[in-house]
Amino acid sequence: MADLFTQRLNQAMDLRNIRQSDFVKAAEEHGVKLGRSHVSQYVNGKTKPRPEIECFLAAVLRVDARWLAGERVPFDECPATFDDVQKIAARNDSIHMAQRNVEHTHARGVEHNVERNSAHYIEQTDDLTVEQQSFEHTIIEHSDTEHAAPSTLNNNAVAANIEHSSTIAQQSSATDRHHPQQPSTGQEHVMEPQFDNSVQDPSFTDVPSSVTEGQPAVRSRRTFTKSHKLDNVLYDVRGPVVNEAARMEAAGMHVMKLNIGNPAPFGFRTPDEVVYDMAQQLTDTEGYSASKGLFSARKAIMQYAQLKHLPNVGVEDVYTGNGVSELINLSMSALLDNGDEVLLPAPDYPLWTACVTLAGGKPVHYICDEQSEWYPDIDDMRAKITDRTKAIVIINPNNPTGALYPKEVLEQIVDLAREHQLMIFSDEIYDRLVMDGLEHTSIASLAPDLFCVTYSGLSKSHMIAGYRIGWMVLSGNKAIAKDYIEGIDMLTNMRICSNVPAQSIVQTALGGHQSVNDYLVPGGRLYEQREYIYEALNSIDGITAVKPKAAFYIFPKIDVRKFNIHDDEQFALDLLHDEKLLIVQGTGFNWKDPDHFRVVYLPRVEVLKGAVEKMTDFFGYYRQ
Repeated sequence: MADLFTQRLNQAMDLRNIRQSDFVKAAEEHGVKLGRSHVSQYVNGKTKPRPEIECFLAAVLRVDARWLAGERVPFDECPATFDDVQKIAARNDSIHMAQRNVEHTHARGVEHNVERNSAHYIEQTDDLTVEQQSFEHTIIEHSDTEHAAPSTLNNNAVAANIEHSSTIAQQSSATDRHHPQQPSTGQEHVMEPQFDNSVQDPSFTDVPSSVTEGQPAVRSRRTFTKSHKLDNVLYDVRGPVVNEAARMEAAGMHVMKLNIGNPAPFGFRTPDEVVYDMAQQLTDTEGYSASKGLFSARKAIMQYAQLKHLPNVGVEDVYTGNGVSELINLSMSALLDNGDEVLLPAPDYPLWTACVTLAGGKPVHYICDEQSEWYPDIDDMRAKITDRTKAIVIINPNNPTGALYPKEVLEQIVDLAREHQLMIFSDEIYDRLVMDGLEHTSIASLAPDLFCVTYSGLSKSHMIAGYRIGWMVLSGNKAIAKDYIEGIDMLTNMRICSNVPAQSIVQTALGGHQSVNDYLVPGGRLYEQREYIYEALNSIDGITAVKPKAAFYIFPKIDVRKFNIHDDEQFALDLLHDEKLLIVQGTGFNWKDPDHFRVVYLPRVEVLKGAVEKMTDFFGYYRQ
């Protein structure tokens, strides 16, 4: 039925000239939790919505919700309305509650029968089997009314059916103990929904004039849906556009991927010494480590933090993780109560917004100013602080813009955090990928009186993203965060420990020659690839970009008036379909306007040249 739903959803969208973004806008207007990624998954057949969301889609499309769900009714017989959405949600809750009550009552009756007839166990077990068949048959018989119109269920009718079924079950329990009921020999009752394969499902242009008679009964059964906590959680770096690219690759098409910062596929190799040291220590890292990590790894991280001038840091303040991502999730879960606010950059790395949301917090995005090298807008940051604000997050160097924040900007952020007594979380995973002779400054080094959490790791600097080794360091005034640190310790203990073989190479990776530096100077791969992509993108009519100073991303701007772009996810899909080129749209990084996209410049220059040629051709004709 999911395939039929997807087919009809797309047909209705074409007929009504409805775009995916129209659903999202309507959802905002009517207070329905529905994100861009969710809509895209419905349209592409990746998942089927809950009944109330299905009804909402039908209301936007002005079609019958039963038809959209896959029933054989005219598409416009009884168009859904927005008032139906809450009614269906309430009815579904009532039905589920009633069904649970019936299941509970029946279970108690079965238990009672078994206890009373234990002396005749074998004989009564046979009776009980018949009794259960009778009960299930009754449920199926009386579900015809319930399932005639799933999107417009009548609560009273359902309750009556359930009550009647319960009564019959109780009578059967009393009488069939002495007169076992025999199953009907005339027709075997059906336990699963049956469909007539000889009847073709109606297409949108050839819908029947009335409900097909004699629809088969469908037994009501419990379904499992994802948590509502995920309703506003998005991660479009691996979202619907990437899913479509995977589908195309499975069909035999070649897709050029500029969407994710994964160095290994582009020919970046792990330093030989790191691989050698891990191999030598594998037999010593088969067991768990301490929850925070191996002492040798944490000692090396502590010394690295001291070189970065982080104040008041000891070995006990270092936590290793399966990449920084795990630690971000952990630290947000330990901090936030429902409604607590966290200031996040826009654009951001979307995991931050997702983790704040999942922890019950409210992400509040401050603007990073493209006209000022993508530096944070301090005035905007200040204007968005409330009495519920707990922390400021910075991503420095920044993903997706490649910006590197100077000391003067960091000092202004520290002053703001000090004035409002806020924590600072600093994501510095790209701190060793800085170009043009610039140096990275850790914001924690400027805030000895504040409580700061600093994140870094080896995934990017040592080209070992698959090893999953990251860390966070607590610094500054830890006395004011004693209770919070206890929460971090609790969650750290619960996840046991991070990847122990990967921890074993931290000391080697952070010591001695840093081979990544060879990539960052003129003649080095990352430097030359950065130079090329910056010049090439700015040469495309309608595209402009700020030159990145660090990491391996660039975040170009699109002239949306020239290209008539109003939905950047659709733009990314169109680029993928037309040119087999995969990028991530700007709104995937919580940028509010559909006028940017991120390019990963990890491929070699000759590969980037091919990508830019495709982009140039595409923008030469594209109008949304």
